Amino acid sequence: MYCYDVENMSTDEKYVIIGGDAAGMSAASKIRRERPDCEIVVFEKGEYTSYSACGMPYYVSGVVSGFEKLIARSPDVFREKMGIDVRALQEVVAVDPQTQTVRARPAGSGAASEYKQSYGKLLIATGASPVRPPIEGIDAPGIMGLSSLQSGIDMRTAVEQTKPKRAVVVGGGYIGLEMVEALLKIDCDVTLIDQASQVMATLDEDLAALIQEYLETSGARVLLNEPLREFALRSDGHVEAVVTDSHTLPADLVVMGLGVRPNSELARSAGIALGARDAIRVNRRMETSVPGIWSAGDCAESFHRVLGKPVHIALGTVANKHGIVAGTNMSGGDLEFPGVLGTAIMKVGDLEVARTGVSEREATEAGLRCRTATIKSRTRAGYYPGSERMHVKLVVSEQEGTILGGQIVGGHGAGKRIDTVAASITGNLSARDLVNMDLSYAPPFSPVWDPVQTAARTLV
Repeated sequence: MYCYDVENMSTDEKYVIIGGDAAGMSAASKIRRERPDCEIVVFEKGEYTSYSACGMPYYVSGVVSGFEKLIARSPDVFREKMGIDVRALQEVVAVDPQTQTVRARPAGSGAASEYKQSYGKLLIATGASPVRPPIEGIDAPGIMGLSSLQSGIDMRTAVEQTKPKRAVVVGGGYIGLEMVEALLKIDCDVTLIDQASQVMATLDEDLAALIQEYLETSGARVLLNEPLREFALRSDGHVEAVVTDSHTLPADLVVMGLGVRPNSELARSAGIALGARDAIRVNRRMETSVPGIWSAGDCAESFHRVLGKPVHIALGTVANKHGIVAGTNMSGGDLEFPGVLGTAIMKVGDLEVARTGVSEREATEAGLRCRTATIKSRTRAGYYPGSERMHVKLVVSEQEGTILGGQIVGGHGAGKRIDTVAASITGNLSARDLVNMDLSYAPPFSPVWDPVQTAARTLV
C-alpha cells in the first residue's frame, strides 16, 4: 500500500485531476514520478480508467474477446501501487478558481450529495463527447454511439442480445468506418450515410473515393449527400428506421458516428477561456487562461505544426502527449508541447487508410500555395507473394517543395508508411530530402523505391 502524509502537506502539493483516461492518468503518473510525496486526487465520472477507446469497435465485433483487455490500469492499481486517489463514478460539477476548490458528487446523484475538494494545482482532462444532433427519438433504444468504455460494453451487449440484421451507420469518419467493418464482420446488412459528398473528410476527394469503392465492394451501401432527418420508432419505442431526404432505411441498430465535441462547459463556467471549436485554450505548456489550472486531452486545443494555429484534434496519441507535458509542468518541470500533425491511421476490412499534415483542400483553404502528386504502387515487390496495391498522395509547398502533408490508401503494409511522411514534416524536409532518405528495402517489405519516395520523386 502506498502512503503519504496528507495532514502535513502544503496546498501546493495537492493536485486534482478531472478525468481519468489518457490525458488525466498520463499526467497523474508523471506527477507521481516527479513528486512521490504529494497528494493526487483524480475524479472520473465513469467506472473505468486508462482504457483504449480505439479498441472498442474491435470489442464490439468480437475480434477482442473481453473488454478487460482494453484496460491498461484499473483504479485499484493506481490507488494501491501508485498512491493516486482515483475516485471513480464521481463527477465534478463546478470549479472555483478563487477558492481553489472543485465541487463533486457521485455520478447521477443530486446536489444534496455534493462535497468540495481543495487543490493547489488543477488539471481539466474532461475529454470529448459524441455529436448528437437534436433530433426527436435520438435517445431511443437501438440508437448507440461509442464514447466511453461503458458505451462499448453496452453496444456489444446489445449486439449479442438482439443479433441485429440491418444496421445504419451515421457519419463516415474514423469511428463510422471502423463500425462498418465491425458490423459487416457480424453479418449485418450495413448502410453508411453521410451528409458530406465523401467519406473521410480529412482526406482529399480522390483518396476518399477509393475507400467508398472498397466499402461498396465489401457489401456495404454508401449514401452520400444524405443528411439525417428523423428516426422511425416501433410501437415499443425501439428504433425501426433512419429517415433521410431521399430514403427510409430499416434498421435494428443505428450507430452514431458524427464526430466529437470537447467537454469544455465546466471550464467555461469557471471563467476559463475557450479557443478552437470551443476547446479549452492552452499555451504550449498546457496552461489555461487561469493561473494554476492546466488542461489536456480531447477537451483542449493543440497547436498545428503546418497551419501554425490552434486546432482541436481528438486523438489518443495527442491526449497522452498532452498529459505528459501537463504533468511535467504541474510538478515543477519545464516542457512545451511541440504541436500536432493530425497523423492518424485506421483500417476498414483489408484496406488501410492513413494521413498526416494537411490535405490539398486544407492547404488551399489555409492559403498555402502547394503542389501535389498521387501515385499508384505496391506494398511489396510486385513479384513477391502478398504484394498489394496502394496509393500515396503528397502535398508540398509550391516553391521550396517542403512536405506539408500525405495520405495513403492501400492493402496490408501500406498504412504505417505514413510515419515516414510525418517524420519528414516534423524535420521540415523537402520532397528531395525524402527521395534521398536511406530507407530500407527487401522484396517482402517494399519495392526498391518505397512508394512514399516514388511520390516524392514526381515533385522534385
